[in-house]
Amino acid sequence: MKRLRRWVREGAAEELDLSGTIRSTAEHGYLDVVTRPERRNAVKLLMFFDVGGSMDDHIRVVEELFSAARAEFRHMDYFYFHNCIYEGVWKDNRRRRADITRTAELLRTYHGDYRAIFVGDASMSPHEISHPGGSVEHWNDESGALWLERLTTHFPHSIWLNPVPESDWRHTHSIGMVRALFGGRMFPLTLAGLQAATKELSR
Repeated sequence: MKRLRRWVREGAAEELDLSGTIRSTAEHGYLDVVTRPERRNAVKLLMFFDVGGSMDDHIRVVEELFSAARAEFRHMDYFYFHNCIYEGVWKDNRRRRADITRTAELLRTYHGDYRAIFVGDASMSPHEISHPGGSVEHWNDESGALWLERLTTHFPHSIWLNPVPESDWRHTHSIGMVRALFGGRMFPLTLAGLQAATKELSR
């Protein structure tokens, strides 16, 4: 995650500029404390987490990823989905039926300069991606593929992280479908995979 950081100077002078203080003190002959705007992470990050079902096997590693992201990024928000994204996502898994954020509204709220990370095993019936009515939880008027296309178009800096070992991807048709929808930008949820993913997001 640290590879994705883009530090900028913003806001009021808040932190000690040690080298500037030493230089100014030497020049003026008295202690001259110099401050500068605090360094803050300027990257804006939006994360989407697949929850439930087969993702229960990956809870620990996904929680670690979430914690690392929260620690690194000041501008970070997140949503949950199940298997594939359709017309709604949610922030509280306990209230997933009652407190839905419309995906169309999300696209209006978050600008395209956000980096978007989708985390899930992409393991489902192909119909859940390709067909209206394919969702296992509700009737979806539009296919998951259409929603993923909208999201990846709106967020051109987007990738998919998959906790399933990369060597197993070829055995699951839906993984190939999601990978294709992301233009091949699917990476394993490993250290090497995260390094490759953050390099892609930093372009």
